Amino acid sequence: MIRRLIGALALAATLAGCAASGATQTDQQSLVDRSTLTLQEMFTQNRNPQAAALMKKAKAVMVCPRIFKAGFIVGGSGGGCVLVGRSATGATGPAGWSGPAFYGIGSGSLGLQAGIQDSELVLVVLTDKGLQSLLNSQFKFGAEAGVAVATYGAGVQGAMTPALTADIVAFSTNRGLFAGIALDGTVLSSRSAWDQSYYGQMLSPQQIVLNFQGSNQGDAPLRAMLANIAG
Repeated sequence: MIRRLIGALALAATLAGCAASGATQTDQQSLVDRSTLTLQEMFTQNRNPQAAALMKKAKAVMVCPRIFKAGFIVGGSGGGCVLVGRSATGATGPAGWSGPAFYGIGSGSLGLQAGIQDSELVLVVLTDKGLQSLLNSQFKFGAEAGVAVATYGAGVQGAMTPALTADIVAFSTNRGLFAGIALDGTVLSSRSAWDQSYYGQMLSPQQIVLNFQGSNQGDAPLRAMLANIAG
C-alpha cells in the first residue's frame, strides 16, 4: 500500500510538468496562452452566465488550463496554473489586472478508480482571506482552516447563493472517464523560478498579484480576456 501511495505521488509530480529549474519562458508563455483560451471557452459566449456574473465580484482568478489525472486503483493528477490579481484601486480594463504568478497543482490518491481525465479548472477568489491563502507558498484544499471552497461544474445552472458565502469558487470542465474533479487533498505550490524567468527578476507572488510588479507583454491577451469577462 505504501509503495502504491509513493507511486501515486511520483505520478502527480510528473504530471505537474517539468521542474521549475528546467522551465523555459516558452513553457511559461504556453501556460499563459492556454489559460487565456480556457477563460474564453468557459466564460464567454453565454456558456456559463452564472459563473461569468460571479467573476465580476472576483478579487483574483486562478486558471489551471490542463490538469491530467490518470489511475487504476492508484491515481495521481497534476498541471500548471496562473494566479492573476484584480486592482484594489478600481482600475478597469486590462490595467485592472496584474500579471500572472505561476503555480503547480498536484495530488496523489488511493481508491477504486480507473480512467484518464483532462480537466480545466478556474478558481474565482471572492475574499481577501481566500486570496491570502493562495498567495502562500503552498495551499492544500480541504486542510486550510476557515477557507471555504465551493465547487461547481462548468455547466452549473440555478441559484448561486451558496457560492456567495465561499472564499473561493471552483469551476471545472472534465473530459474522459472520471465523473468530476475532487479538490480535497490537492496542493497548489508557487513556482518562484518560473516567476523569475518570466519577469527577469525575483518577485514573490504577493509582489506580482497585489503590488502589480513585473512586466511581460506576453500576458496582454490574458489580462484583456479577464477585463472582458469581469470588467
